[in-house]
Amino acid sequence: MSQRTLPLLIINLGGEMIYILDQRLRAQDDNDDKTQRGRWTDDDRKRVMSDIVATMFNKAFLEELLQPQDLYSHRALRTVLTRLAHASIMRLNQASMDKLYDLMTMAFKYQIVLCPRPQDLLLITFNHTDTIKELVKDNPSLVNQINEAQRQLIEVYTPLSDGDFELIRHTLLVLFQDMQIRVSIFLKEKIQNPNGHFVLQTSGPVPYGFEVPGLIRYFNAKGQEVRRTRFPSGGNYTSALHQGSFDLSGDRVTILGTNMYNTPSSQEMDPSTTSNSTRKQKQADTTPNPLATEELNLLAKLMGGMEVQKILNVDTGFKVNLLALDQEEEGIGISEGTAHESSRVINIQATQDQIASTELARIAGEFDEVGSLTEGPGNKGDDLLAMMDEL
Repeated sequence: MSQRTLPLLIINLGGEMIYILDQRLRAQDDNDDKTQRGRWTDDDRKRVMSDIVATMFNKAFLEELLQPQDLYSHRALRTVLTRLAHASIMRLNQASMDKLYDLMTMAFKYQIVLCPRPQDLLLITFNHTDTIKELVKDNPSLVNQINEAQRQLIEVYTPLSDGDFELIRHTLLVLFQDMQIRVSIFLKEKIQNPNGHFVLQTSGPVPYGFEVPGLIRYFNAKGQEVRRTRFPSGGNYTSALHQGSFDLSGDRVTILGTNMYNTPSSQEMDPSTTSNSTRKQKQADTTPNPLATEELNLLAKLMGGMEVQKILNVDTGFKVNLLALDQEEEGIGISEGTAHESSRVINIQATQDQIASTELARIAGEFDEVGSLTEGPGNKGDDLLAMMDEL
């Protein structure tokens, strides 16, 4: 097990979480009646995104994260990511976070499985950080935070050998090997089977530095090539154009790790799509992917019917339940608290069962009113979580 896996895991899962939340917040802003007082606004979305990004790329948090350490369990990962999601005025209920975690992990698992080389895990991470920078480009302070995080990642990971990256990839695959959750985006694009396994294509560009399969070379005792024969490779392979940039900015070549919820088709997630022109087309097209939107509708209209009650000048928070509840079907998307409550509660839950995942419920029960863990100090990840409480 590699002790350099955790930073890549947290940053990539956090990036996928930001993609999902941003897409749903944008969709809510488009659907809201702008004439109604107290509605969800684009400024609220920007605040949520900025707060989450600021926490995720906080200097002290990253310094702790980049320390060599064992990989966290799924339970500890959910706790860390829940803290990230709750870094702003938004709150997710237990069932919502459970579903959100499933989407994040399956998206990242897909990227791990399809990455051509183990080193490309770093390119996938940079695609996440590049896209997040684009989301918060209006905030120079956050952009600088992300740039500094990328510099630290470059410093830590670029000296690693091929074997080190292979060990990181193996560690991640072991973590996700039992997760075979079906995602409608992948199922409709036929890149995931009904049993939850991903479909690996037998075509496309080979990894950078490798030759197209189908050629056998024969050498004599002196090491001289004497003849060649060819055989059918079983696929339509092409040579890699060039290596992706491992610098602070540049063409990453692969689009694995970019925001699939804002691309025309999830087929672009296939590593065979590597041209720079495709990347420019992706950046220019901000129309939400309908297939991705449909999957997110399992999160059930994240901000559906969100009415925000603002009391005087008090900056109120709101609780978001991502999944649809019976109330939503009846047109009721909001449960308003008493006059003294400062939170806005939006109940959107897709399950009829009011009791969410037992595991997440148990985790939530271990938090006190200020959000600190009540477990003993020996738990893996306690230092990281304690640091998040101080942010």
